[in-house]
Amino acid sequence: MSIAPRSTSTRLALAVMASFLLAFVLLGAGIYLAVSALLMQDARELVRTDSAGLLDLYREDGRAALADELHRRIDAPEDPDAVYALTAMDGAVTVGTYPALPQHRPGARWIEFTERAPARGEDDGHRHVVAHLQALPDGGTLLTGLRLRSQDRFLGLMLRTALVALLVAATLGALVGWLTSRWVSRRLRSLDATAERVGGGELGLRVPLDGSDDAFDRLARRFNGMLDRIEELLGGVRHATDHIAHDLRTPLTRLRNRLEDLRRQPAMAVRGDALDAAVAETDQLLQSFGALLRLARIEAQPAAHDEPAMDLAALAGDAIELYTPIGAERGIVLRSDLNPAHVRGDRDQLFQMLVNLLDNALKYSPERGEVAVALHATADGAVLQIDDSGPGIPEEDRERVFDRFQRLERHRGSPGIGLGLSLVRAIVHRHGGRVLLLDRAPGLRVRVILPLA
Repeated sequence: MSIAPRSTSTRLALAVMASFLLAFVLLGAGIYLAVSALLMQDARELVRTDSAGLLDLYREDGRAALADELHRRIDAPEDPDAVYALTAMDGAVTVGTYPALPQHRPGARWIEFTERAPARGEDDGHRHVVAHLQALPDGGTLLTGLRLRSQDRFLGLMLRTALVALLVAATLGALVGWLTSRWVSRRLRSLDATAERVGGGELGLRVPLDGSDDAFDRLARRFNGMLDRIEELLGGVRHATDHIAHDLRTPLTRLRNRLEDLRRQPAMAVRGDALDAAVAETDQLLQSFGALLRLARIEAQPAAHDEPAMDLAALAGDAIELYTPIGAERGIVLRSDLNPAHVRGDRDQLFQMLVNLLDNALKYSPERGEVAVALHATADGAVLQIDDSGPGIPEEDRERVFDRFQRLERHRGSPGIGLGLSLVRAIVHRHGGRVLLLDRAPGLRVRVILPLA
C-alpha cells in the first residue's frame, strides 16, 4: 500500500523541502570536501618543508647528525604534533616516535594512518597522521609526519555546525514548502470556486485575472476562453432549437396542409404541381437539416492547424468557374483578381465557404450587376474579398446575419434557409481566421482573413 500523501499541496510542500535540503547538503558537502582538501594540502606542504630541511642536514653532516636532531626534536618538541622516525638498512627504527614504521605499500612517498593516543580526549583517543617517506642513500628511511589534530578539530566543528544548520534548513524548508503550498492553493481557489459555480449553472461567470501574466494567470485566461467557447456552443444549440421551432414550423405546416389537401382529393384528381410543391418543401427541409448537421460537425472539429497547405487562389478559381454560368443567366459578370496565397485547411470546407459567399453575392446582386473576387497575401494573412452590387446589409444587422436561420425581412421571399453565413463563419473560425461584413455603398463587401501557411 502506498504511503505517499495524496494531497497535491502536501506533495508540493515536501518537494520544496526536499529540494531545499538536497541543495543545502550538496553545498555543504562541497564546502566540506574543499576545506578538507585545502587543509590536507597545507599539512603536506609543512611536512614536505620539514623533510627537506632534515634531508639537507643528512647530506651535510651525515646520519649521526640527523639522528641527534631527531632525538632532540622528540625529547623536546617544538611542535607536539610532529612525528619522526629513522630506520636502518634492515628496516628497524633506530630513532623515532614509533617503534616501527606504519604499514605501507613499497615505494610509497606519502602515507596516512591513525595512531592511538595515550588518553581519550577531544579526538576520542585517535589521531589522524599524514607522513612523508624519504629513502636515504645508506639504505635507511626517514619518516617526517604531522598529527592533524587542529585540522580534525576544525573539520569536526564544521561538521557539527553543518548538522545544526541542516536542522535549521529543514525547519526553514518545511516552512517555505508550507507557505508555497498555501500560496498555490490560494491562487487555485478562485479557479476551483468558479468551476464549481459554472458546474452549478452560472455559465456567465469567469475567473478573475490579476494581470500578472504568470502561469496561474495564463491558466485562468485559458479557462475563461474555454468557458466562452462552451457558452457560445450552448448558445448556438439554444438558438438553433428556437429557430428550428419557428423557421421550420412554417414549411412543415405548409407541407402538412398540401398533403392533407391531396388526401381529400380523389386519386384520379391529384395534380402533379401539388405533388411537386410537396416534394420541394420536403427537399428544403432535408437541405435545412443537412446544413445544420454540417454546421454542427464543423463547430465540433478541432482547429485546422495541422491540415495540409494549399493555394487558396486555385480553389477560388474553381469556385468562380462553377458560378460563372449561373451569373451569366442573369447577366451578372464575375471579375477576379487572384494572387497566390497558401493556407492550411480542409479543402472541402474552404470550397464550401467560397461557394456560400459567391451564392449570396449572386443571389442579392441585381440583373446585369457585377461581383468582384480578390485574393492577396498580406502581412495579416490571406485576404479574400468578395464585392457585390446588391442592397447590402445595415450595420446593426451585420453580426445578426451570422446566426442560424437569420434572414433579413426584405430577403424573406428569396430562396434560402439562413444558414449560409453561419457555415461561413464556422469554417473561418475553425481555420483560425475572421470574417468581416463591410459597406460597399452600394453593395456588400465580405472580407475573409486566414493565416498563411
